[in-house]
Amino acid sequence: MNITHLTPDENGVVAWPTLDNDRRSVIGVGVFDGFHRGHQAVVERVVELARRHDVFSIVIVFDPRPAFVHGYAAAHDGAEPPAGLPDTQALSGVDERLRRIAGLGVDEAFVVRYTLPFAAKSYRFFLGQLVGKLGMRTLVLGADAAMGHNREGDVPAIRDLAAATGVFELEVVDDRGPGEVRVPRDMTPVMPTGWGEPADPLAGANKAERRAWSKRHQARAVRAWSSTNVRWLLGQGRIQDADRILGHPHVIEGLVVHGEERGRTIGFPTANLGDGITGYLPVDGVYAGWLVDGERRWPAAISIGTKPTFNEQTGLKDRVVEAYAITGDGEWLDLYGHRVRVEFVGFLRPQVKFAGVEELTAELSRNVEETKRLVGA
Repeated sequence: MNITHLTPDENGVVAWPTLDNDRRSVIGVGVFDGFHRGHQAVVERVVELARRHDVFSIVIVFDPRPAFVHGYAAAHDGAEPPAGLPDTQALSGVDERLRRIAGLGVDEAFVVRYTLPFAAKSYRFFLGQLVGKLGMRTLVLGADAAMGHNREGDVPAIRDLAAATGVFELEVVDDRGPGEVRVPRDMTPVMPTGWGEPADPLAGANKAERRAWSKRHQARAVRAWSSTNVRWLLGQGRIQDADRILGHPHVIEGLVVHGEERGRTIGFPTANLGDGITGYLPVDGVYAGWLVDGERRWPAAISIGTKPTFNEQTGLKDRVVEAYAITGDGEWLDLYGHRVRVEFVGFLRPQVKFAGVEELTAELSRNVEETKRLVGA
Protein backbone atom coordinates (compact mmCIF):
# COMPACT_ATOMS: atom_id res chain seq x y z
CA MET A 1 0.00 0.00 0.00
CA ASN A 2 1.30 3.42 -0.93
CA ILE A 3 0.92 6.04 1.80
CA THR A 4 0.80 9.77 1.05
CA HIS A 5 0.60 12.46 3.70
CA LEU A 6 -1.16 15.65 2.59
CA THR A 7 -1.48 19.00 4.38
CA PRO A 8 -4.16 21.45 3.17
CA ASP A 9 -3.04 24.99 2.33
CA GLU A 10 -4.14 28.02 4.34
CA ASN A 11 -7.45 28.00 2.48
CA GLY A 12 -8.12 24.36 3.28
CA VAL A 13 -7.42 23.09 -0.23
CA VAL A 14 -5.63 19.76 -0.65
CA ALA A 15 -3.22 19.24 -3.55
CA TRP A 16 -4.37 15.75 -4.48
CA PRO A 17 -1.92 13.82 -6.64
CA THR A 18 -2.88 12.34 -10.00
CA LEU A 19 -2.72 8.55 -9.90
CA ASP A 20 -3.74 7.62 -13.43
CA ASN A 21 -5.80 9.69 -15.87
CA ASP A 22 -7.27 6.53 -17.41
CA ARG A 23 -8.11 4.56 -14.27
CA ARG A 24 -10.81 5.43 -11.79
CA SER A 25 -11.13 4.61 -8.10
CA VAL A 26 -13.32 3.47 -5.23
CA ILE A 27 -12.78 5.61 -2.14
CA GLY A 28 -13.53 5.20 1.56
CA VAL A 29 -13.30 8.20 3.88
CA GLY A 30 -13.07 8.43 7.65
CA VAL A 31 -11.06 8.81 10.83
CA PHE A 32 -11.06 5.05 11.50
CA ASP A 33 -10.02 5.56 15.13
CA GLY A 34 -9.34 2.14 16.63
CA PHE A 35 -10.21 0.52 13.29
CA HIS A 36 -13.06 -1.49 14.78
CA ARG A 37 -15.24 -4.01 12.95
CA GLY A 38 -17.43 -1.27 11.48
CA HIS A 39 -14.40 0.45 9.98
CA GLN A 40 -13.16 -2.88 8.68
CA ALA A 41 -16.50 -3.46 6.93
CA VAL A 42 -16.18 -0.12 5.12
CA VAL A 43 -12.62 -0.74 3.94
CA GLU A 44 -13.36 -4.34 2.94
CA ARG A 45 -16.19 -3.04 0.73
CA VAL A 46 -13.83 -0.49 -0.84
CA VAL A 47 -11.40 -3.26 -1.77
CA GLU A 48 -14.16 -5.58 -2.99
CA LEU A 49 -15.69 -2.98 -5.33
CA ALA A 50 -12.31 -1.80 -6.60
CA ARG A 51 -11.28 -5.33 -7.54
CA ARG A 52 -14.63 -5.99 -9.18
CA HIS A 53 -14.28 -2.93 -11.42
CA ASP A 54 -10.46 -3.11 -11.80
CA VAL A 55 -9.91 0.36 -10.34
CA PHE A 56 -7.80 1.82 -7.52
CA SER A 57 -8.86 1.16 -3.95
CA ILE A 58 -8.24 4.32 -1.90
CA VAL A 59 -8.77 5.10 1.77
CA ILE A 60 -8.61 8.70 3.04
CA VAL A 61 -7.75 9.03 6.73
CA PHE A 62 -8.08 12.25 8.72
CA ASP A 63 -5.42 12.96 11.34
CA PRO A 64 -5.63 14.32 13.98
CA ARG A 65 -9.17 13.37 14.90
CA PRO A 66 -11.73 16.06 13.95
CA ALA A 67 -13.23 15.87 17.46
CA PHE A 68 -9.81 16.66 18.94
CA VAL A 69 -9.24 19.63 16.62
CA HIS A 70 -12.69 21.14 17.14
CA GLY A 71 -12.62 20.49 20.89
CA TYR A 72 -9.27 22.24 21.24
CA ALA A 73 -10.46 25.16 19.11
CA ALA A 74 -13.59 25.58 21.23
CA ALA A 75 -11.46 25.85 24.38
CA HIS A 76 -8.72 28.06 22.87
CA ASP A 77 -10.50 30.87 21.00
CA GLY A 78 -10.55 29.07 17.68
CA ALA A 79 -6.88 28.04 17.66
CA GLU A 80 -5.75 24.70 16.29
CA PRO A 81 -3.87 22.24 18.52
CA PRO A 82 -0.10 22.69 18.17
CA ALA A 83 1.87 19.99 16.40
CA GLY A 84 2.86 17.20 18.76
CA LEU A 85 0.12 17.81 21.31
CA PRO A 86 -1.03 14.33 22.35
CA ASP A 87 -4.63 13.32 21.76
CA THR A 88 -5.23 11.26 24.88
CA GLN A 89 -8.70 10.22 23.72
CA ALA A 90 -7.54 8.68 20.43
CA LEU A 91 -7.90 4.90 20.51
CA SER A 92 -5.05 4.37 18.07
CA GLY A 93 -2.25 6.29 16.40
CA VAL A 94 -2.32 6.87 12.66
CA ASP A 95 0.45 4.30 12.07
CA GLU A 96 -1.63 1.58 13.73
CA ARG A 97 -4.64 2.50 11.60
CA LEU A 98 -2.56 2.43 8.42
CA ARG A 99 -1.06 -0.94 9.34
CA ARG A 100 -4.50 -2.49 9.62
CA ILE A 101 -5.80 -0.76 6.48
CA ALA A 102 -2.83 -2.11 4.53
CA GLY A 103 -3.63 -5.59 5.81
CA LEU A 104 -6.95 -5.51 3.93
CA GLY A 105 -5.29 -4.99 0.54
CA VAL A 106 -5.86 -1.28 -0.10
CA ASP A 107 -3.84 0.23 -2.96
CA GLU A 108 -3.49 3.84 -1.78
CA ALA A 109 -3.90 5.58 1.57
CA PHE A 110 -4.00 9.36 1.87
CA VAL A 111 -3.48 10.81 5.34
CA VAL A 112 -4.97 14.31 5.32
CA ARG A 113 -3.99 16.63 8.15
CA TYR A 114 -7.30 17.81 9.55
CA THR A 115 -7.28 21.61 9.87
CA LEU A 116 -9.99 24.15 10.54
CA PRO A 117 -9.79 25.70 7.04
CA PHE A 118 -10.12 22.21 5.58
CA ALA A 119 -13.12 21.54 7.84
CA ALA A 120 -14.75 24.76 6.61
CA LYS A 121 -14.88 23.56 2.98
CA SER A 122 -18.23 22.26 1.81
CA TYR A 123 -18.78 18.56 1.24
CA ARG A 124 -19.64 19.36 -2.38
CA PHE A 125 -16.21 20.91 -2.88
CA PHE A 126 -14.48 17.97 -1.17
CA LEU A 127 -16.30 15.34 -3.21
CA GLY A 128 -15.78 17.33 -6.40
CA GLN A 129 -12.03 17.18 -5.71
CA LEU A 130 -12.19 13.41 -5.25
CA VAL A 131 -13.99 12.98 -8.56
CA GLY A 132 -11.83 15.43 -10.49
CA LYS A 133 -8.42 14.60 -9.01
CA LEU A 134 -8.69 10.96 -7.93
CA GLY A 135 -11.24 9.70 -10.47
CA MET A 136 -13.74 8.58 -7.85
CA ARG A 137 -16.44 6.37 -9.36
CA THR A 138 -17.78 5.08 -6.02
CA LEU A 139 -17.71 6.54 -2.52
CA VAL A 140 -18.05 4.08 0.37
CA LEU A 141 -19.25 5.39 3.73
CA GLY A 142 -20.54 4.09 7.04
CA ALA A 143 -24.23 4.53 7.84
CA ASP A 144 -23.79 7.58 10.09
CA ALA A 145 -21.00 9.32 8.19
CA ALA A 146 -20.99 13.11 7.81
CA MET A 147 -18.44 15.48 6.31
CA GLY A 148 -17.81 19.05 5.25
CA HIS A 149 -18.76 22.37 6.82
CA ASN A 150 -20.93 21.81 9.91
CA ARG A 151 -21.11 18.11 8.93
CA GLU A 152 -23.72 19.04 6.34
CA GLY A 153 -22.62 16.21 4.06
CA ASP A 154 -24.51 13.38 5.70
CA VAL A 155 -25.59 10.23 3.88
CA PRO A 156 -28.95 11.60 2.57
CA ALA A 157 -27.28 14.79 1.29
CA ILE A 158 -24.48 12.87 -0.44
CA ARG A 159 -26.94 10.39 -1.91
CA ASP A 160 -28.92 13.30 -3.40
CA LEU A 161 -25.72 14.83 -4.79
CA ALA A 162 -24.68 11.54 -6.39
CA ALA A 163 -28.10 11.14 -8.00
CA ALA A 164 -28.19 14.75 -9.21
CA THR A 165 -24.71 14.82 -10.75
CA GLY A 166 -24.43 11.24 -11.96
CA VAL A 167 -20.62 11.38 -11.72
CA PHE A 168 -20.18 9.00 -8.79
CA GLU A 169 -22.10 6.35 -6.88
CA LEU A 170 -22.62 6.16 -3.13
CA GLU A 171 -22.28 2.83 -1.35
CA VAL A 172 -23.41 2.80 2.30
CA VAL A 173 -22.16 0.05 4.60
CA ASP A 174 -24.02 -0.87 7.76
CA ASP A 175 -21.12 -0.43 10.15
CA ARG A 176 -23.13 -0.09 13.36
CA GLY A 177 -23.01 -3.66 14.62
CA PRO A 178 -25.75 -5.12 16.84
CA GLY A 179 -27.78 -1.95 17.38
CA GLU A 180 -27.13 0.62 20.06
CA VAL A 181 -25.82 0.57 23.60
CA ARG A 182 -25.97 3.21 26.31
CA VAL A 183 -22.91 4.78 27.89
CA PRO A 184 -22.79 7.33 30.73
CA ARG A 185 -22.45 10.96 29.77
CA ASP A 186 -19.55 11.15 32.22
CA MET A 187 -17.14 8.51 30.92
CA THR A 188 -14.52 8.97 33.63
CA PRO A 189 -12.47 5.74 33.87
CA VAL A 190 -13.17 3.68 37.00
CA MET A 191 -10.80 0.88 38.06
CA PRO A 192 -12.60 -2.39 38.85
CA THR A 193 -12.30 -3.57 42.44
CA GLY A 194 -12.44 -7.30 41.78
CA TRP A 195 -10.09 -9.85 40.24
CA GLY A 196 -10.85 -11.09 36.72
CA GLU A 197 -12.59 -9.59 33.70
CA PRO A 198 -15.34 -7.16 34.79
CA ALA A 199 -18.92 -8.05 33.85
CA ASP A 200 -21.36 -5.89 31.94
CA PRO A 201 -23.27 -4.02 34.68
CA LEU A 202 -26.47 -4.42 32.65
CA ALA A 203 -26.10 -8.14 31.97
CA GLY A 204 -29.33 -9.83 32.99
CA ALA A 205 -31.05 -6.51 33.81
CA ASN A 206 -34.71 -6.08 32.92
CA LYS A 207 -36.11 -3.01 31.16
CA ALA A 208 -36.90 -1.19 34.38
CA GLU A 209 -33.41 -1.79 35.73
CA ARG A 210 -31.87 -0.60 32.49
CA ARG A 211 -33.94 2.58 32.53
CA ALA A 212 -32.94 3.23 36.14
CA TRP A 213 -29.25 2.71 35.32
CA SER A 214 -29.48 5.02 32.31
CA LYS A 215 -31.20 7.73 34.33
CA ARG A 216 -28.72 7.45 37.18
CA HIS A 217 -25.74 7.77 34.81
CA GLN A 218 -27.41 10.20 32.37
CA ALA A 219 -26.61 7.64 29.70
CA ARG A 220 -26.79 8.33 25.98
CA ALA A 221 -27.24 5.96 23.08
CA VAL A 222 -24.24 5.19 20.86
CA ARG A 223 -23.59 2.58 18.19
CA ALA A 224 -22.40 -0.76 19.54
CA TRP A 225 -19.55 -0.67 17.01
CA SER A 226 -18.18 2.77 17.78
CA SER A 227 -14.98 4.33 19.06
CA THR A 228 -16.99 5.91 21.88
CA ASN A 229 -18.22 2.53 23.12
CA VAL A 230 -14.72 1.04 22.93
CA ARG A 231 -13.32 3.99 24.89
CA TRP A 232 -15.99 3.49 27.57
CA LEU A 233 -15.25 -0.22 27.87
CA LEU A 234 -11.49 0.31 28.15
CA GLY A 235 -12.13 2.89 30.86
CA GLN A 236 -13.92 0.22 32.89
CA GLY A 237 -11.32 -2.51 32.36
CA ARG A 238 -13.63 -4.50 30.07
CA ILE A 239 -10.88 -5.50 27.67
CA GLN A 240 -12.51 -8.58 26.20
CA ASP A 241 -15.72 -6.70 25.35
CA ALA A 242 -13.67 -3.92 23.75
CA ASP A 243 -11.57 -6.42 21.77
CA ARG A 244 -14.72 -8.09 20.43
CA ILE A 245 -15.85 -4.78 18.95
CA LEU A 246 -12.40 -3.99 17.62
CA GLY A 247 -12.01 -7.43 16.09
CA HIS A 248 -8.41 -7.42 17.35
CA PRO A 249 -6.58 -6.69 20.60
CA HIS A 250 -6.48 -3.08 21.69
CA VAL A 251 -2.97 -1.69 21.13
CA ILE A 252 -0.75 1.04 22.51
CA GLU A 253 2.76 1.86 21.35
CA GLY A 254 5.67 3.49 23.09
CA LEU A 255 9.42 3.77 23.52
CA VAL A 256 11.05 1.54 26.14
CA VAL A 257 12.94 3.65 28.68
CA HIS A 258 14.83 3.09 31.92
CA GLY A 259 12.57 2.94 34.96
CA GLU A 260 13.26 2.29 38.62
CA GLU A 261 14.45 -1.24 37.64
CA ARG A 262 12.92 -2.67 40.81
CA GLY A 263 11.35 -5.47 38.77
CA ARG A 264 14.74 -7.00 38.14
CA THR A 265 15.49 -7.18 41.86
CA ILE A 266 12.32 -9.20 42.56
CA GLY A 267 12.54 -11.47 39.50
CA PHE A 268 10.04 -9.67 37.25
CA PRO A 269 11.98 -7.28 34.96
CA THR A 270 9.67 -5.08 32.93
CA ALA A 271 9.79 -2.99 29.78
CA ASN A 272 8.78 0.51 30.84
CA LEU A 273 7.11 2.79 28.31
CA GLY A 274 8.08 6.45 28.42
CA ASP A 275 6.12 9.57 27.56
CA GLY A 276 4.67 9.85 24.08
CA ILE A 277 2.55 6.69 24.19
CA THR A 278 0.14 6.44 21.26
CA GLY A 279 -3.20 4.72 21.77
CA TYR A 280 -5.79 4.98 24.51
CA LEU A 281 -4.59 3.87 27.94
CA PRO A 282 -7.09 1.57 29.68
CA VAL A 283 -7.94 2.27 33.31
CA ASP A 284 -5.33 1.45 35.96
CA GLY A 285 -4.89 -2.25 36.62
CA VAL A 286 -2.93 -5.36 35.68
CA TYR A 287 -3.67 -6.95 32.32
CA ALA A 288 -2.84 -10.01 30.25
CA GLY A 289 -1.61 -9.43 26.73
CA TRP A 290 1.38 -9.37 24.43
CA LEU A 291 4.60 -7.40 24.14
CA VAL A 292 5.62 -7.02 20.49
CA ASP A 293 8.98 -5.84 19.14
CA GLY A 294 8.98 -6.00 15.35
CA GLU A 295 8.43 -9.64 14.42
CA ARG A 296 9.09 -10.87 17.97
CA ARG A 297 6.23 -11.25 20.44
CA TRP A 298 5.93 -12.54 23.98
CA PRO A 299 2.98 -13.09 26.33
CA ALA A 300 3.08 -10.28 28.86
CA ALA A 301 1.60 -9.24 32.17
CA ILE A 302 0.99 -5.50 31.81
CA SER A 303 0.70 -2.99 34.63
CA ILE A 304 -0.82 0.49 34.37
CA GLY A 305 -0.79 2.64 37.46
CA THR A 306 1.25 4.29 40.19
CA LYS A 307 2.88 1.26 41.91
CA PRO A 308 0.96 1.54 45.20
CA THR A 309 3.16 -0.98 47.02
CA PHE A 310 6.22 1.27 46.64
CA ASN A 311 5.07 4.81 45.86
CA GLU A 312 4.96 5.93 49.50
CA GLN A 313 8.62 5.18 50.05
CA THR A 314 9.75 6.43 46.64
CA GLY A 315 7.49 9.46 46.48
CA LEU A 316 6.93 8.68 42.79
CA LYS A 317 3.27 8.72 41.91
CA ASP A 318 3.36 9.18 38.14
CA ARG A 319 1.15 6.86 36.14
CA VAL A 320 3.38 4.35 34.36
CA VAL A 321 2.99 1.50 31.88
CA GLU A 322 5.25 -1.54 32.22
CA ALA A 323 5.10 -4.98 30.66
CA TYR A 324 6.71 -8.18 31.98
CA ALA A 325 7.51 -10.39 28.98
CA ILE A 326 7.04 -14.10 29.71
CA THR A 327 9.96 -15.58 27.78
CA GLY A 328 9.77 -19.11 29.13
CA ASP A 329 13.43 -19.30 30.06
CA GLY A 330 13.61 -16.19 32.20
CA GLU A 331 15.64 -14.40 29.52
CA TRP A 332 16.18 -10.70 30.19
CA LEU A 333 15.11 -8.69 27.14
CA ASP A 334 17.15 -5.56 26.52
CA LEU A 335 14.57 -3.45 24.70
CA TYR A 336 15.80 0.00 25.74
CA GLY A 337 15.29 2.45 22.91
CA HIS A 338 12.96 0.11 21.01
CA ARG A 339 9.48 1.25 20.04
CA VAL A 340 7.22 -1.61 21.06
CA ARG A 341 3.56 -2.54 20.84
CA VAL A 342 1.52 -3.65 23.84
CA GLU A 343 -1.62 -5.65 23.04
CA PHE A 344 -4.34 -6.12 25.67
CA VAL A 345 -6.21 -9.43 25.95
CA GLY A 346 -7.87 -9.37 29.37
CA PHE A 347 -8.11 -7.70 32.78
CA LEU A 348 -6.41 -9.56 35.65
CA ARG A 349 -6.80 -7.42 38.76
CA PRO A 350 -6.87 -3.87 40.13
CA GLN A 351 -3.81 -2.04 41.40
CA VAL A 352 -3.57 -2.75 45.12
CA LYS A 353 -1.03 -2.17 47.87
CA PHE A 354 0.61 -5.38 49.09
CA ALA A 355 2.09 -5.84 52.56
CA GLY A 356 5.54 -6.46 51.17
CA VAL A 357 7.72 -7.88 48.41
CA GLU A 358 6.94 -11.53 49.24
CA GLU A 359 3.19 -11.00 48.95
CA LEU A 360 3.67 -8.98 45.76
CA THR A 361 5.85 -11.57 44.03
CA ALA A 362 3.40 -14.35 44.91
CA GLU A 363 0.63 -12.36 43.25
CA LEU A 364 2.81 -11.58 40.23
CA SER A 365 3.46 -15.30 39.80
CA ARG A 366 -0.31 -15.89 39.75
CA ASN A 367 -0.69 -13.07 37.23
CA VAL A 368 1.88 -14.73 34.96
CA GLU A 369 0.04 -18.07 35.02
CA GLU A 370 -3.30 -16.39 34.32
CA THR A 371 -1.73 -14.42 31.47
CA LYS A 372 -0.42 -17.62 29.86
CA ARG A 373 -3.89 -19.12 30.13
CA LEU A 374 -5.65 -16.12 28.60
CA VAL A 375 -3.30 -15.72 25.64
CA GLY A 376 -3.12 -19.45 25.00
CA ALA A 377 0.63 -19.67 25.61
